[in-house]
Amino acid sequence: MNTIMQSAIPITCPQEILLGLHMDAQQFAVLLKEQSAMALFREGRLSSGMAASWLGMPRAHFLIKAMQGGATLLENTSEDFRRETVLL
Repeated sequence: MNTIMQSAIPITCPQEILLGLHMDAQQFAVLLKEQSAMALFREGRLSSGMAASWLGMPRAHFLIKAMQGGATLLENTSEDFRRETVLL
């Protein structure tokens, strides 16, 4: 059996933020997870494959969302190529 280690990270959020965003805690958690994955990908700290896996979506779907969000997918550097192909 393949067991993946996961960590839950509690985040405190004032109720006013949830009310202002018209979200419940679960919706806000999903938003934070998606935004975190996108930010870490844009910073080059997370590969697109790892971000997609974390979000439970195919890599192609993540890359489309990243492009729609303004992310630069590749800058034609050897480091970008290495990062994006290491898990293939």
